[in-house]
Amino acid sequence: MRKKLSPGTLLAPVPAVLVTCKYGDKINMLTVAWTGIVCTKPAMTYVSIRPERYSYDLIDKSGEFVINLTTTSMAKAVDFCGVRSGRDINKAEICGFELSDADIVNVPLIAQSPLCLECRVVKKEKLGSHDMFLAQIVSVSVDEKYIGSNGKIKLEQCGLLAYAHGDYNALGRNVGNFGFSVKKRRKGKK
Repeated sequence: MRKKLSPGTLLAPVPAVLVTCKYGDKINMLTVAWTGIVCTKPAMTYVSIRPERYSYDLIDKSGEFVINLTTTSMAKAVDFCGVRSGRDINKAEICGFELSDADIVNVPLIAQSPLCLECRVVKKEKLGSHDMFLAQIVSVSVDEKYIGSNGKIKLEQCGLLAYAHGDYNALGRNVGNFGFSVKKRRKGKK
C-alpha cells in the first residue's frame, strides 16, 4: 500500500555542492542541493537559489559561478556554509578551504573539491521561492588523483556527499555502469 503525500521536494538524493561566487572583491560560497545537468551539448547545468541569499546578488551581477563537488570529509563545512551567511564572515577561512583560480571564469574554485564545474549564466528564471540560474559549463577541472590510467574519472573513489530530506549521506558503492544491462557477455564469462 502506498501513502499519498502533498507535492514537495522529495526527489533524492541530490548532490550537496558548494557554489563559489565572486563580484568585485566580494567572494562567497554557499551550499546548494538544487542543481543538476540539463543538457549535454552544450554542457549545461543550473543552480536554484533564494533571492535573499547573499550569494544570489554576486551571481546575478557577475553572471558566473563554480560548482564544487563535495566529499564526506567536507560534510561539516558543507553544512556550515549552508546555514551561515557570507555577509558577515569569511566561510573559506573559517572552514579551512584553499581557494584557487579557475581556468576561465573570474570565480575561485575550492582546491579540496575533487571536481569543479566553471559556469556562465545564460538565463535567470524566477520560479517561486527560488530563482534558477541556467548556465553553460565552460570548463571542468578534476583532481589528478581521481583520473585513472585509462583517462576515466574515478569519482566513486572520492566519497561524494549527497543530501536527502535534511540528511547528508555518503554515496555508496558502484553497482554498474552505463549500458551494463544490455552489454553482451564474452563467451566463457559469467
